[in-house]
Amino acid sequence: MIRATTFAGKTVAVFGLGGSGVAAAQSLVAGGADVAVWDDGVAAREAAAASGFKVVDLSSADWTTFAAFILAPGVPLTHPEPHWTVVKAREAGVEVIGDVELFCRARAMVAPKSAFIAITGTNGKSTTTALIAHLLRELGFDTQMGGNIGKAILTLEPPAQDRVHVVEMSSYQIDLTPSVHPSVGVLLNVTPDHLDRHGTIEHYASVKERLVSAADAAVVAIDDKWTGQVAARLEDSGRLYPITVGRGAVLVPRLYAIGSSLFVHEKSGSYATSEEVVQLDGIPSLRGAHNVQNALAALGALRALQELADRGEVELTVNGVPHRIWDIERIAQALKSFPGLAHRMEQVGQTDQVLFINDSKATNADSTDKALSSFQGDIYWIAGGRAKSGGITSLAPHFGRIRRAYLIGEAENAFAQTLEGQVDYVRCGSLEAAVTAAAHDAGLERGCETVVLFSPACASFDQFRNFEERGDAFRRIVEMLPGVSKSRGTV
Repeated sequence: MIRATTFAGKTVAVFGLGGSGVAAAQSLVAGGADVAVWDDGVAAREAAAASGFKVVDLSSADWTTFAAFILAPGVPLTHPEPHWTVVKAREAGVEVIGDVELFCRARAMVAPKSAFIAITGTNGKSTTTALIAHLLRELGFDTQMGGNIGKAILTLEPPAQDRVHVVEMSSYQIDLTPSVHPSVGVLLNVTPDHLDRHGTIEHYASVKERLVSAADAAVVAIDDKWTGQVAARLEDSGRLYPITVGRGAVLVPRLYAIGSSLFVHEKSGSYATSEEVVQLDGIPSLRGAHNVQNALAALGALRALQELADRGEVELTVNGVPHRIWDIERIAQALKSFPGLAHRMEQVGQTDQVLFINDSKATNADSTDKALSSFQGDIYWIAGGRAKSGGITSLAPHFGRIRRAYLIGEAENAFAQTLEGQVDYVRCGSLEAAVTAAAHDAGLERGCETVVLFSPACASFDQFRNFEERGDAFRRIVEMLPGVSKSRGTV
């Protein structure tokens, strides 16, 4: 655990008692703070009280006694309107921050030159975060991974000169981290998402930009409008590491791809050379154009971190001995052993001719675009849930690959209207009904391999608590089908 000693002897309020909120309260208590916790849910408050926390009704509390207010990232800060606790905090002049801010302050106090890589973007950030952490571990570094993936950040081991923190950050978390200052910030892409929480895409993009603007080195994918603009603003900073998958970038990239081959562009004085790092063909966990970008971003983060270490701006040691990151041969081998992520293009079962793919993490159309483009055809597609802005109209170029769609959740009718006359579809309502129908239809094909692809293009909150629960449900349903053998891995 990381102890938040920066609030020792002070009173701090915490709202939202999910994983990150409870971890924040524990960290503050361990650091010597007097902590008042609250949640809108009775069960969460009762659990906190049973764990020994001081539960205080923040609606009637004296906010002038609080030195800070720790808000869970899922609670509205600005849009559609600030949560009532945020209003009270602002009226009392109390700063509103999140758990990652507590980590950043702890790092600044105990190990300001320790390596800290922060990753954001609309899509791909979890895979990129996991890939960076995997590479660093394979290279021998003590690597801590968390934030918006896996463990709450304050449950990790504390910052130290021989430890690297790799942290996924959502836009919500960035909004609550005013002093964020990573060694390396990574921005993958910006597409319309979470606009109910940010109001406009311009505001959403500006929040993402904050992360890389504050970093010692900024790895920015320059292949979409918004990230291209961010890179242009950082071009003269001397901190920019542009990456591109080869879409006619204006800036000279530090890393780029030709097909699935990844190259690094090295500069030395007036000379420049390009060197191939790895060929991704044959690495199942990094299949598809989206993973080319994810792998480039991971390589960019390692290259940037090495150069920061060369300049003495970060400390990279193993057992107290300086240790290099940038070793192309070892990096290439480590890429080949990356296992991939659960719920992201995860193969969870198969029959003689049908693959069952769990892509529950695809919570918007842009993410599902990557999944659909990974298969040539014969796709039996399960989609639906709580739709995001724009629905699935952007997926029209892939409709020819889809044999039939199986629609579930709140988006069922809206998706049916989009698919009408273009893709054969069935309204299924529930995930279980959709899987059963898709498995039956895919099994009728003869002479070719078919894919039952669960890539919802929607949030999960209409029928599930989160995409993990939704993906686990898909896996269980598939494993109960007759003739299906269990399998794990990504494709």
